[in-house]
Amino acid sequence: MRASTVARLQGVFNIVGGLWPLVHMRSFESVLGPKTDRWLVYTVAGLMVSIGGSQLSAASQETTARHARFVGAGAASTFAAIDVIYVMRRRISRMYLLDALMEAGWLAAWAVSARRSIR
Repeated sequence: MRASTVARLQGVFNIVGGLWPLVHMRSFESVLGPKTDRWLVYTVAGLMVSIGGSQLSAASQETTARHARFVGAGAASTFAAIDVIYVMRRRISRMYLLDALMEAGWLAAWAVSARRSIR
């Protein structure tokens, strides 16, 4: 898969995931559990939308897709680590493990695109 394709797909994923709590916190909390620090949820949501927008912008040219790969892999690594660590500590719902699996999928897709760009 090309880096620009992964950037577009992950960009949309991050924008949709970031908009969800901003648009409808009640459904977000019904799936992922109640939040005591909503300001933090809103902060992360805004960052996800920004990251997604950056990825969509970078995907428009193959030369900037490397930037999207760096942003995408960094975001996926961070989100997956936080998901796993805080589920294990029982601070957040086990539903976050589904997100960790998605983030691992993004890391795999970025690895494939990196190998493809070397050829």
